[in-house]
Amino acid sequence: MPLNKIGRLPLEWVRVFEAAGRTGSFTAAASEIGLTQAAVSQRIKNLEQLVGVSLFSRQPRGVILTVDGEAWLPYVTQALQALNRSADELFGKAPDRIVISASASVAQMWIVPRLAALENKPKFQISMTTMIIEPDFAKANASIEIRYIRESRPEGRATRLYRESLVPLAAPTLLEGGIPWWKLPRIAVSGPRPGWQEWAVQTGVAATSVPIFRFDNYVSAHAAAKAGLGVVLGSLPLSGQDLESGNLVRLSDKVLTPDAGYWMTANEDMLTRKNWEEIVDMLCEPTQQL
Repeated sequence: MPLNKIGRLPLEWVRVFEAAGRTGSFTAAASEIGLTQAAVSQRIKNLEQLVGVSLFSRQPRGVILTVDGEAWLPYVTQALQALNRSADELFGKAPDRIVISASASVAQMWIVPRLAALENKPKFQISMTTMIIEPDFAKANASIEIRYIRESRPEGRATRLYRESLVPLAAPTLLEGGIPWWKLPRIAVSGPRPGWQEWAVQTGVAATSVPIFRFDNYVSAHAAAKAGLGVVLGSLPLSGQDLESGNLVRLSDKVLTPDAGYWMTANEDMLTRKNWEEIVDMLCEPTQQL
């Protein structure tokens, strides 16, 4: 296509091409956009004449993208999505309610203390939901999800909530008998976060005995440690208040620092960039704000 034609691509024709290519049907594209099937066909024909190539192959049972059409479609889709996002961020109405889905431990021990410490309360409602199963934006209907991720940084808008650090923690009363902490009962947590075996391997400390207590969530394991039931491999970021108050004490200078950790990800269709930046400032450790 000559360069002088690039600036003359009618946006409506491009939108029709994207809808038809994505749905694989002129009829479906017409229903989505609000045109007749004939109008969609005519706009596609006009676009093909303008760019100088066939974008669809017409067949008795419908249409399929040509090689050129298939190559162009991803660029068009990304461009239209970027255009829609920019319009929402600049001119769209900010949501009155932002839904944040997180585990109980993160909600209770990280998010709530930070919300309580805010000098200026947000202008939108923050609705917290507890993440129980593997997250899925389409099902959870959450604006933001906070999930434990072992892989590299997630795609899209994402930032690490905090850098995880795990150390043995226990209630002071558990230590009154003078028994070395590594001989005390262990508390384990099921799930993705590293446990006592990883602690032994990465710190060089001898492998520990089989935990006497095991919980399926960190909140319960943390509470059990505060109650004096045993030693938990505790999260320093989540345990700050209890360490400061003396409810728990740190038992070792060695620290397990896994690459995995909690990441905050946004559903960009439900959140403006300004809202995202506000939430990041509220909840994320400053050094993790990417």
